[in-house]
Amino acid sequence: MSNVRATKSSTRPRRPSSERVAIGDAAAAEAAIAAARHAFDHGPWPRMGMAERSVYLRRMHAALDARRQQIAALIVAEVGCAQGVTHGMQVGNPLDHLLAALDHAGRDDSVRLPIDVSPDPFHPDGPKRIGGTTVVREPVGVVSGITGYNFPFLLNLAKVVPALLAGNTLVLKPSPFTPFSALLFGEIADEIGLPRGVLNIVTGGPEVGAMLTSDPRVDMVSFTGSEAVGAAIMGQAAPTLKRVHLELGGKSALIVRHDADVARAAAMAVAVLSVNAGQGCALLTRLVVHNSIRRSFVETACAVASQFKIGDPSDPSVAMGPLIREAQRAKVESFIAIGRDEGARIVHGGGRPPGLDKGFFTEITLFDDVDNAMTIAQEEVFGPVGCVIGFDTDEEAIAIANDSRFGLNGGIETADAAKGYEMAMQIRAGSVMLNGGTGRMSYAPIGGYKRSGIGREYGPDWLHEYQNQKSVFYPIGR
Repeated sequence: MSNVRATKSSTRPRRPSSERVAIGDAAAAEAAIAAARHAFDHGPWPRMGMAERSVYLRRMHAALDARRQQIAALIVAEVGCAQGVTHGMQVGNPLDHLLAALDHAGRDDSVRLPIDVSPDPFHPDGPKRIGGTTVVREPVGVVSGITGYNFPFLLNLAKVVPALLAGNTLVLKPSPFTPFSALLFGEIADEIGLPRGVLNIVTGGPEVGAMLTSDPRVDMVSFTGSEAVGAAIMGQAAPTLKRVHLELGGKSALIVRHDADVARAAAMAVAVLSVNAGQGCALLTRLVVHNSIRRSFVETACAVASQFKIGDPSDPSVAMGPLIREAQRAKVESFIAIGRDEGARIVHGGGRPPGLDKGFFTEITLFDDVDNAMTIAQEEVFGPVGCVIGFDTDEEAIAIANDSRFGLNGGIETADAAKGYEMAMQIRAGSVMLNGGTGRMSYAPIGGYKRSGIGREYGPDWLHEYQNQKSVFYPIGR
């Protein structure tokens, strides 16, 4: 929006339903791409040093930090996420990521290779030549960032921050269901004096998205969303050989060993399922539980789930809000029906909460007697649906966890931390939480194996995803 002004959202926290956002079209996408290309080829941004760009991003952090309450209110209204999740996971953690990226950006990533002495190929009998090589990192160019609806502030920030810090220009297209969280970055870009053309925000649907993934003026596509759309984006980007960075879906497994604290593991499992009404790619939805404690685990999980208050997320006492829209609820309900039809047993939920006729609410649903080959154990439901799968040996648990086309996240609950660590090293996933993990991930790279994505976000090498390496060879002594 620093160049493409599709709309201007209010700086006061109001429900998006009371406002309107212009839907971007091909003309808007064309203007955004052209502005980003011109700014990269002719503007000052890619030619600034990292320290100078960091000054702008620190201003951005300060502006966003001052708007914490507004952003939280916006997410509650736009996404329907409960406030207990919103303030930390949806707002606080993203701002921590921005600060972490600024810390990492202060490093000099250039590399001086060893001095090389070799014969002169043009004068083999003459003096030898001595020279060196410096490997530097440069911005890729124009980046298109396309984001999903479930964690909009985080996902948009995860495109804006590394792309801009690395010296690229960016065209950001948010989900059509959550445009306001992205347009806020456009307001702040103007406020902090970001050079024109560096950040461009355009709304719209598939037509706009296809332009951003296929236009030859775009050098890189970074997408967060579903596996199917990620595969389509790879196909659209292939003819122009763009760099593609993908953070996609997951069907992550939580392994609960025989020696785990059952009450703690069950409570954590239900809490994770409820996060943003289950609309999270890294949530642990396959609950792989040792058969000796499975009955106790299921009973405890059902008791915990029955205490979760579902309702209007503007109510601070509500633990889980609605799904994003009716189509998503219909999808979740269809998976629940498939699970029942394939022989899994519903032990909690399975329907809509009583008394909540307005809104796209669904119950926390827990299946037992699930076989890992069942549809509900292999497909990403993107709703608060968990599958309990029994096992007898650690080897069997690892095999079940890895028996998925996804590989985004994982978890292990055990009293034997050393054994848990050994098992974590055998799980084919981009991250594994041992006994709940640390609770923070600001300094850790996150991403997927297999069909869960390509590349990493966050961590010390985050900016490298948005940079090219260049080797500069030079003689020494003349």
